Amino acid sequence: MTSRVSITTPLGKFIAVYSENGLAALNFPNGKTHSSNEEVDGRKNSKVRNWHRLTETTLKKMLSGEKPAKLPPLDLQGTEFQKSVWREMLKIPYGKTKSYGEIAQAVGKPKAVRAVGGACGANSIPVLVPCHRVLAANNKIGGFGSGLGWKCKLLEIEGVQLG
Repeated sequence: MTSRVSITTPLGKFIAVYSENGLAALNFPNGKTHSSNEEVDGRKNSKVRNWHRLTETTLKKMLSGEKPAKLPPLDLQGTEFQKSVWREMLKIPYGKTKSYGEIAQAVGKPKAVRAVGGACGANSIPVLVPCHRVLAANNKIGGFGSGLGWKCKLLEIEGVQLG
């Protein structure tokens, strides 16, 4: 069963998608969506309600320039390589960046720079799993599944200077 619950922020309405194991997706306002077959308002389930409170607090802190204290349980769904990239992204400190090449090196696949980019694009929990902190070589912006405007905005909020 999947639960979808909205989170209203000053930057728009995000949609949090929960599985039975935790936060499975976070959809940007009017952006790329990670949908499911069954949609239920998760506020009726106490476990989802607790996860959602934490998700909402974390997202709002991050969007207001604060480092969150704790993440909700994350249900990362993907290949083992993608999961290794996402776990590595979770290690990037708030306000810092790494290159696709550095992530490839860290996961033990130094030649898989493009595959790291693909894993970033497949990340269904952006912002909380911070794919926006991964840049191309020479501190260039690179791509972003929800649009470069969002990537630039998220980096700006975290105080990252580009170029």
